[in-house]
Amino acid sequence: MGKPNDVNEASFEAEVIKAANPTLVDFWATWCGPCRMIAPVVEALAEEYAGRMNFAKVNVDAEPKLANKYGIRSIPTLLVFKGGKPVKQLVGNQPKEELKKALDAALQP
Repeated sequence: MGKPNDVNEASFEAEVIKAANPTLVDFWATWCGPCRMIAPVVEALAEEYAGRMNFAKVNVDAEPKLANKYGIRSIPTLLVFKGGKPVKQLVGNQPKEELKKALDAALQP
């Protein structure tokens, strides 16, 4: 626990859409500087929210269909899924406090 799962088109439904907990999905790429900057923040949040929230990463270069399906135009884009649907989108490098607000909102009944 405490580390985002790498997901792909085949595992996305099981890991994100049908997940019991809300899930933060980080759409990223290896060549993206801001993606590398936000990755440790996402990993720290995965530790902090372990058991309450799921965390996943989607490499947009490896999974262009998933990126296209969710309208990812720039990276990093973080989508918060709840009940199988995206409920919040954050684009670009975000402060940890902004991410926590989005996660806390998703955890509300």
